[in-house]
Amino acid sequence: MARSTVEPAHGDELPASTGTRPFWEAVAQGTVDVAVRTYEALAASQRDVVLAESARASASARATLVSVLRRARDFAGAARVLEMDGAAADAAQLHEQAGALLLAAEAWLRAGEPSRAAAAFERGGALERALSLYQSLRAREGMARCLTRLRRPMEAAAVYRELGNPHAELESLRAVSPDIAVARREAVLRMSALLDAQGDSWRALVLLADALQAPELQGDIALRAEHTRLLRHLNLNGGPSVEPARAPPPPDGYEYLKAIPLFGELSLVDMKDLYQLARPVQFAQGATVLEKGAPGSGLLVLLEGTVDVLVGPEPGARLLNTLGPGAFIGEISLILDGDTSAQVCARTSVRALRVTRVDFQHYLDTHEAAALRILRLFTEKLAERVRALSA
Repeated sequence: MARSTVEPAHGDELPASTGTRPFWEAVAQGTVDVAVRTYEALAASQRDVVLAESARASASARATLVSVLRRARDFAGAARVLEMDGAAADAAQLHEQAGALLLAAEAWLRAGEPSRAAAAFERGGALERALSLYQSLRAREGMARCLTRLRRPMEAAAVYRELGNPHAELESLRAVSPDIAVARREAVLRMSALLDAQGDSWRALVLLADALQAPELQGDIALRAEHTRLLRHLNLNGGPSVEPARAPPPPDGYEYLKAIPLFGELSLVDMKDLYQLARPVQFAQGATVLEKGAPGSGLLVLLEGTVDVLVGPEPGARLLNTLGPGAFIGEISLILDGDTSAQVCARTSVRALRVTRVDFQHYLDTHEAAALRILRLFTEKLAERVRALSA
């Protein structure tokens, strides 16, 4: 194909082949709107020629070209041109917009942004590379997520234990294969300790009894000792024949989270993954749980205690509502930016689960089917509110 150059008014020479000449002429003249329309009208093969020709264009022409490509929404093409000029961070953002997450991750590394590279690798499914970066950064939440997705539950559980997240640790341990005796033994002992600490000693006892049925674990001294301790704790070791009352275990939050309408169509696996993102939090009596006017911090699910929802922070502010276990607040801030619309204070000491906006956005990025279901339900609920206000 014959090639020529177009002489622009500002003196730069732009490369052009026969098919791309009108486009480069528009770039040379700085008529960005015309260049965008011309580029959009090109065939895919001609657009590839433009990108190849841009390597011979001047820096100023490439800058104009990037503006054109952004407006034409060829994010991958704009990223490719930016890479030529070493603008790795800008290229990384455009690679992400184009959905090329692994290219984005590599660009973030070149830009000296390892945390953003790790997140892009994780979202792109390159979990081992993401894990390696998270380990170097000592980013334990990211480590735990990757270990879970890599089906390395014992390692994930150990990280969740460091993070002080017992329900996520418990969920990880439940995924340990029963076919690996050593791992199962360690998992059962730790799960028993967690359940007992949560007040669910009966479930811990059942778990131990089930494990002791396995031929390879029947004679395990530690399992039997724990089993005996729980029998004694529950008064089932030959004492009075009257069975003690079974106190209900404290709520772990899974059923409460599952009942939130926004998550009503999530599959079991997606629901469990969301549950593992939730972090336990506590508030003393009188503490501010959410501050009116502050940026939304995400979803809060109440497990124990009550909170007051007030018009504002000033003394004597009008009480709007009092919420208790199972109630949730802040779910809108998971998806929409905005300030908190009310003041929420702990009427009693409160135990809750929090899902932060940052963690939830990452969840949406890595759970495509769940994201579509959640956003569809959110849109439907939002439309219902708009119709109600219009009626």
